[in-house]
Amino acid sequence: MALPKKAKIISAVLLLVVAISSALYLNRSESSASTQTTNDAYVQADLTMVAPQVAGVVDEVLIEDNQHVKKGQLLFTIDDRDFVVAVNATKAQVSSARATIAGLEARLMQQRSTIRQAQAAVAVSDASLKLARANRKRYRNLAKDGSGTMQALQQAEAQLNIQLAGLETNQAGLEIARQQVSILKADLAKVRAGLSQAQAAQVAAELKLSYTRIIAPISGTVGKRSVRVGSFVHIGQPLLAIVPLDAVYIRANFRETQLARVQEGQAVDIEVDALPGDVLKGTVDSVGPASGVSYSPIAPHNATGNFTKIVQRLPVRIRIDPGQPSAAKLRVGMSTTPMIRIESMSGSTR
Repeated sequence: MALPKKAKIISAVLLLVVAISSALYLNRSESSASTQTTNDAYVQADLTMVAPQVAGVVDEVLIEDNQHVKKGQLLFTIDDRDFVVAVNATKAQVSSARATIAGLEARLMQQRSTIRQAQAAVAVSDASLKLARANRKRYRNLAKDGSGTMQALQQAEAQLNIQLAGLETNQAGLEIARQQVSILKADLAKVRAGLSQAQAAQVAAELKLSYTRIIAPISGTVGKRSVRVGSFVHIGQPLLAIVPLDAVYIRANFRETQLARVQEGQAVDIEVDALPGDVLKGTVDSVGPASGVSYSPIAPHNATGNFTKIVQRLPVRIRIDPGQPSAAKLRVGMSTTPMIRIESMSGSTR
C-alpha cells in the first residue's frame, strides 16, 4: 500500500534530521562532551626510597614488610664500630690541638715576662753607662789639671766601654725576646687553624656515625624491603620504600583531544577496579606540562621519512577528596577509571 504524500514528506524530513544530527554528532569535537573519562589511570603516591649514606654491615632491622612507620622512626642500623673509632681519633686530635694551644699561650705569657726582664736589664745598663760617662769626664778633667792620674782615666774609659758593650748585649736580648713573641703568635695561629680542621673532622666523623642509624624520612607504609641483618650495603643502595598511603592520588593519562575544557577544580567520579561498586570522589588537581613521550631520552618525533600522526596523552593529577572510608583501601598501582565532570568546579553541588 502506497504511503500518502504527506507521510512521505514527513518521513523524508525525519530521515534528513536524523542524518544531519548523526553527522553533527560524529563530527563534533571530543572535548565538547560534558564528561571526559579514561581507563589509562592508576593510583600513585610520592613514595620515598630509603638508602644508606654510609657503607657497612647491617646490624639490626627493626621493621617488617607492609609495616606502618612514623617520620623519625628507626628503621635499621649499620655496624658502627669503625665509625666510633674514627670519632674517637678525631676527638684525640682536637684534644692534642687544644693542649698545644694551651702550651703556646703559656709560653707567650712567659715570653712577655722575659721581655720585661730584658727591658729592666737594658734600663740598668743605660744607668750604668751614664755613670761611666760621668766618671770618664771627671777623671779626664782631673788628668788635665794634674789632680788625677792617667791610670784612673784609663780605668774610667775601660769601664765606659764595658758598659757600652753590656747595653748593646741587653738591647739585642730585648729584640730577640720581642721577635720570639711574633714566632709564638704565628705558631699559635697555625695550631688554632689545625684545631679548627680537627673539629671539622670530628663533626664529619660524628655525622657519619649518625648515618649508621637509618630513620624514616616520612610517615607511611614499608614496601619493597630488601634489607637483611648481616648483609653488606653500599652508599645509595635502595633498601626499602616508604609509601604515604594517606596521600595517594590518581594519575590519569587523557588524550590531548579531551583536554580543551579540563581545568583545575573540576569534580571527578572515580571507579576503582579493586573496589567494585564504590565510586570515589575527587578533584582535578593539575594538568601535566608535557606528554609522557616528551620525557623519553630518544625523541619520538622524527623529522625525516614517513610520518604517522598519533594522538598524544597528557597526565592529569586527581586528588582524592578527604573523608571517604573506601580511600583507605587504595594501593599504589591500582587501575582506575576517572570521569571528569566538565561543568562542575570545586565547591559546587555534586
